[in-house]
Amino acid sequence: MLNHTVEAFRRWRTRERARRELDSLNDLQLADIGITRSDIEAAVRGELRRPAA
Repeated sequence: MLNHTVEAFRRWRTRERARRELDSLNDLQLADIGITRSDIEAAVRGELRRPAA
């Protein structure tokens, strides 16, 4: 159980770090990587879906 808790905490920390990094970008920088500010949460959770080019 402790291993599961530690692993969950590590995943949460990784997502928080990614969220903060994306939040620090301006809208033009986000557009350069193909997302909008409203996409950040889904991108961090790995749920962002884009149509194939």
